[in-house]
Amino acid sequence: MLYAIISQDVKDSLEKRKIARPEHVARLNQLKDEGRLILAGPHPAVDNQDPGDAGFTGSLVVAEFEDLKAAQSWADSDPYVKAGVYSSFVVKTFNKVLP
Repeated sequence: MLYAIISQDVKDSLEKRKIARPEHVARLNQLKDEGRLILAGPHPAVDNQDPGDAGFTGSLVVAEFEDLKAAQSWADSDPYVKAGVYSSFVVKTFNKVLP
């Protein structure tokens, strides 16, 4: 089943993101290589694809997991969680309708 992991960043998270990003992206690439990643990306803090120093306000990951417990465990282990990038996140079931 698909799950959406929706996160909210702490204020001024950009430097923490930069430090933890390589490990974070490596885990996303593993999901991609396994054919389980639907989409992933950050929410820019300003209306621009490259927000520069404004940074990001959170992230969204939609991926396939065995069940909610597995999705929650994967999210709990995210390097951004360990680095204090996220102030909170929620894991929810997701039904892809389109495209």
